Amino acid sequence: MRSTQDLLDRQFAALADATRRDLLTHLRQGPATVTELAGHYPITRAGISQHLTVLEKAELLTRTRRGKWVECQLTQTGLDQAAAWLEEQRAQWNDRLERLEDHLNGQPPNTTNSREATHDG
Repeated sequence: MRSTQDLLDRQFAALADATRRDLLTHLRQGPATVTELAGHYPITRAGISQHLTVLEKAELLTRTRRGKWVECQLTQTGLDQAAAWLEEQRAQWNDRLERLEDHLNGQPPNTTNSREATHDG
């Protein structure tokens, strides 16, 4: 469990930086070299490479050497892991807020974990 938590820590730390989020946005268009990515920013190629290292350690992208070029590509599994954690948190909070709403409206507690189990829509 700790390795999963460590990975999530690295992923959210990586995503906390606006430049790194923007790099991931550029990579949604498809693979790109470090030089191509660096052309979008007023920082050095070495600075971009440092950002890419953080993203790679967070398993949000991979870098592959192609001759003298290094190509970067998004990794779907890394993004999926972070998104799954966020979705789990969202679902739990929605359930809590719905139960609070029921309580405030004087409705008896729902015995299931989710209102969706007793409501059609």
